[in-house]
Amino acid sequence: QVQLVESGGGSVQAGGSLRLSCGAFGYTYNCMGWFRQAPGKEREGVASIDSDGRARYADSVKGRFIISQDNDKNTLYLQMNSLKPEDTAMYYCAARAWLQCGTWSLSPGPYNYWGQGTQVTVSS
Repeated sequence: QVQLVESGGGSVQAGGSLRLSCGAFGYTYNCMGWFRQAPGKEREGVASIDSDGRARYADSVKGRFIISQDNDKNTLYLQMNSLKPEDTAMYYCAARAWLQCGTWSLSPGPYNYWGQGTQVTVSS
């Protein structure tokens, strides 16, 4: 059974750091991503990474966030540094099978599987 389970969210002050984790069970995915959704806003792509380790980032997080994966542990990570209040959102892990990441990979539509989300709150 395919299952994605996020953890690591929480509350932090601006300038702080958090690391999100996503356990991916039941399948080996070709492309995985992190998305976020703030109240009243559309879900937006944060970062993606394919099975070869190639990463893409939204402009808003470049230089602050790092996506990585541990294939042996089937775990996806998002290291978030220099957090800002505008980073406050529910963060979701997503996975796509049978397709390597590409220019589409920061769009939510093509992803097959989603986690339940983990809340990140950044206070000023």
